[in-house]
Amino acid sequence: MLKKFISGIIIFIFVFCIQINHTYALTPESNLNYQGIDVSNWQGYINYKEVRDAGIQVVYIKASQGTNIKDAYFNINYENAKANGLSVGFYHYLTARNVEQAREEANFFVSVISGKTPDCKLVLDYETFGGVGRQEINNIARTFMERVKELTNKEIILYSDLSNARNTFDTSLAEDYDLWIAYYEDRNYLTNIKTSWNTYIGIQYTDRGRVNGIKGNVDRDLYTKEIFLDEVSEITHNSENTNPINTESLEYIVQRGDNLSAIAKKYGTTVQELVNINHIQNPDLIYPGEKLRILTNSTKPGNEERGTGSIIYTVHRGNTLSQIAKIYNVSIEHIVELNDIKNPNLIYPGQKLRITESNITDLSPVDNTIQVYYVVKSGDTLYGIAKRFGITLNEILQYNNIKNPNLIYPGQTIKIV
Repeated sequence: MLKKFISGIIIFIFVFCIQINHTYALTPESNLNYQGIDVSNWQGYINYKEVRDAGIQVVYIKASQGTNIKDAYFNINYENAKANGLSVGFYHYLTARNVEQAREEANFFVSVISGKTPDCKLVLDYETFGGVGRQEINNIARTFMERVKELTNKEIILYSDLSNARNTFDTSLAEDYDLWIAYYEDRNYLTNIKTSWNTYIGIQYTDRGRVNGIKGNVDRDLYTKEIFLDEVSEITHNSENTNPINTESLEYIVQRGDNLSAIAKKYGTTVQELVNINHIQNPDLIYPGEKLRILTNSTKPGNEERGTGSIIYTVHRGNTLSQIAKIYNVSIEHIVELNDIKNPNLIYPGQKLRITESNITDLSPVDNTIQVYYVVKSGDTLYGIAKRFGITLNEILQYNNIKNPNLIYPGQTIKIV
C-alpha cells in the first residue's frame, strides 16, 4: 500500500513538472517550413529573381513608420517580389506614445498598403517606447492592431524581441494576436522560457544574413504555415485614411546633355540607384528621350533619416572615412562593410553612405569640419537632440534660427553644425 502511495506521488510530481515545462515553453505553432527575409530601404535595390532562386519563399516589406514616413523602396520591393512569385507581407514601425497617435499611425499604414495584395498577415513592429508605461504600451499596441484589422479585414500579428515578449506585452494581447519573435541564439533555449505567448509563427534568427541578390546584410526568418492569410485579396482604400507622403517614383525623360551623375544630384539620389532601378547596362550611355524611374522622397544632401535601422550620410568635399567614423562613433570597417567600399581611401562628394542606427545611439562630439543634419523623429526634443550630439541647446537654436524651442515636428531637418 505504501509503495502504491509513493508511486502515485512520483507520477503526480512527474506530470506536474511536465505541465509546468509546457507552460513555460515558447515553441513554433507548427513546423518552421518557410524560408524568409524582411527588408526595407536599408537593403537598397534587390534582385528578387536571385533571391527566389536562393530558396527564399517569404519576404516581409517595410511599408511605413510613424504618421508620415513611407519606405522609399516599398513599391519597388512589392512589385518585384510579387513578379518573382514570392509571398509578401507588410510591416509598420510604430512610434506612437499614446492611443490617439496609434490610431493615426494605423490609418497611415493602411493608406500606404491600400491597393496592394498581401499573402501574409500584416505586422506591427513595436520595439521602442520612449518612457511609456507598460499598461499604456499594451493599450497602444492593441489600438493600432484593432484599427488596422477594422480597416483592412486582415489578420495582424506582433513582432517583438524576447525581452519585450517576456516583460512588456501582456497575456491578454498574446491571446488575441500571434507572435513573430526576434531571437538570435539557440532556439532550444526558448523551450524553457516563460513569455506571454506559448507559441510563435515566425522567428527572425539573425540580422546579418547573406542572400544572393541582396547587397550586404539582411534579416533572415523562418515561418510556420500560420503566417499566411486565409484569404488573399487586395486591400481597399478607406476614405478615413491619411494620404501618404509622396514617396512614389517619378518618370524623368532624359534631355540632350544629361548624364546620370547630374540627374542623380538633381534628385538627391545616386548613380548606382538609378542604374539598379532602371536596369541600365552602361552608366555612361543614356540618350535623349529615354525614360528613367526616380524615387522622389530623397531629401537635400546631409544626414537623412530613412526609417528605422540606418541613416544616410552624404559625403562632402574634404571628408574622409576616418572623420565620418569618428562623428558616428563607429569603426571605418563598419562603414566599409555596410557600403561595400573597395578602397577606403577613395570616397567622393555626393556619395551616400549607410550607417546603422544601432551603432549611433551615443554620438561623439561633432567634428566642426563636417556638416551634419538630423531629421526629427516623433518624441524628439531639442534638448534631447543637443545632448545626443554633444552640443548645447542654444547652438541648435542659433544654427536653425528657431524661435520656439518647444515647437519642432517629425520630419523637420535640424542643422547640427
